Amino acid sequence: MLRALPHTYAAMPEEARIAVPLLERALALEPDYGLAHGYLSLCYEILFARGGHDPEIAATAVRHAHAAIAHGHDDATALALGAFTIALVEHDRPAAIEAFETALALSPSCGIACIFGSVAMGWSGEAERALEWGDRALRISPFDRVNYSAYQALALGHFTNRRYEESANAARRAAQGNPGFSIMHMLLAASLAAQGRVEEANVAAARVFALQPNFMIEQHCAGFAVPAVLALPLVEACRAAGLP
Repeated sequence: MLRALPHTYAAMPEEARIAVPLLERALALEPDYGLAHGYLSLCYEILFARGGHDPEIAATAVRHAHAAIAHGHDDATALALGAFTIALVEHDRPAAIEAFETALALSPSCGIACIFGSVAMGWSGEAERALEWGDRALRISPFDRVNYSAYQALALGHFTNRRYEESANAARRAAQGNPGFSIMHMLLAASLAAQGRVEEANVAAARVFALQPNFMIEQHCAGFAVPAVLALPLVEACRAAGLP
C-alpha cells in the first residue's frame, strides 16, 4: 500500500490508475483492510471527478468508501477517506460529517481528517466550516504532503464568502503545493476573474486545459452536487476566465 500513496496524493487520474492495482493487491492479501479501501475510494473519486464522471466508477468509489468505514471504524484516516468520497460522490453529507467527527474523536490530531473534511465542507458550500477546518489542518500538520488540499478548502471558503483576493491567495498556495492538480488552477482562475483580473485568469485557465483537457465547470459542480451559493458564482467566474 505504501507504494500507492505518492500516486494517490497527486490527485490526478493518470497517477490514480497506477495506485489502483497496488491497493487492490493489498486487499487481495487482506480484504478487510479499511485503510486500503479508503485509499481506493479516493483513487476512484479522482477517476470519477477528473476522468469523465463515469457512474460505474462513482459506484466503485462509494463501495470502497463504505468498506473503509465498516472495516476501519477504529482508524481515523480510513474513516476520513471514506467520508470524503461519501460527501463528494455519494452526496450524503450528514453521513460524511458523522464519519469525519468520529475520526477526530478517535484522533483529534489527525491531519488527514481535518484536511479532507475541510475540502468536503468547502465543496458543500459550508464556508465557515471549511475555513475553520482548513486552518485547523494547517496548525495540526503544517508539513503534511496533502496540505495543498487544506488551501483548496480555504480558497473555496473565501470564494463562497465573496472574498476573492483571499481566495486567490489560498488557491495560489494550493497550486504551489501540487502544481499538477488541475482544480487548484481552476480555483485560481476563477478567483482572479471574479476580481476582474482577466489576463491573469486566462493564464491560470490555460494551465487547467494543459492538465485536464476535458474540464467543464458545470460538469464538475454537478458531479459534486455543489450548492448554488458556490456553484453559480464559480461557473460565472470560470466562464469569464475562459473555461467552458
